[in-house]
Amino acid sequence: MEDLLRLRAKHRSRSSWLAREVLHVLLIGGALGFLVLFLVLPLAAVFVEALRKGLGTYFEALAHPEAVSAIKLTLLVAGISVPLNTIFGLAAAWAMTRFEFRGKTWLGALIDLPFSVSPVVSGLIYVLLFGAQGWFGPWLAAHDIKLIFAVPGLVLATVFVTLPFVARELIPLMQAQGSEEEEAARVLGATGWQMFFRVTLPNIKWALLYGVLLCNARAMGEFGAVSVVSGHIRGLTNTLPLQVEILYNDFASAAAFAVASLLALLALVTLALRTFLEWRYGAELAARAPRGH
Repeated sequence: MEDLLRLRAKHRSRSSWLAREVLHVLLIGGALGFLVLFLVLPLAAVFVEALRKGLGTYFEALAHPEAVSAIKLTLLVAGISVPLNTIFGLAAAWAMTRFEFRGKTWLGALIDLPFSVSPVVSGLIYVLLFGAQGWFGPWLAAHDIKLIFAVPGLVLATVFVTLPFVARELIPLMQAQGSEEEEAARVLGATGWQMFFRVTLPNIKWALLYGVLLCNARAMGEFGAVSVVSGHIRGLTNTLPLQVEILYNDFASAAAFAVASLLALLALVTLALRTFLEWRYGAELAARAPRGH
């Protein structure tokens, strides 16, 4: 009888282990299948369509004056908005984690606001404020200042939609690290800038780079907000995403996919750099962890 019970228990154990293994395989297979279907295949399709008519047509599309203008404008907008949000993110993270003040909760909510507001709505807000018929439109026109349908409007819209990325990467890390090292540096006579560059910045450098990377990817790929404030002026206010839309609507599919392939390459590069930063940051945290824990 005992042998029979032992055999039954062993059989149940094997059946349970087999069921878990089957479940693991199904979950992993389902996740991989989902990624292949909704991520890998669309990205591959972009490059296949971009190169369908050969490398000559591909590079000709990228060398077109309107495409070159869109590339330059995209780099310009990202080159302005990303540093601005990097400075803001550092200042906001420092304020949120090192000081107690009235309205701190509201500041955190405002930082997250662009995540909850549609990019199209954010673009409309700037049109309402600075458009020709907007609140400040007549004053801007009187002083010959043009924001909407010009580069400054694109920068403003991009800054708005990318504002949270750097701050939201830094705030949790700086909260977890605390301020003991900075206080020690202050006691030893370090100035504010010395404390920042020698203590704070080395401790947050990988999270900062990670936030800047995500901010840049969003800035270069933003469509909704910049579409509203750009005016779609060919060769002047079209960024890469807007140029893709215009080319596709003009039935120039090969050129549209050629330009889109640049954005796809940006996504792949961002993914690779993100993976590297996660690995590097994880390795640094492991190296700094106390031994024996």
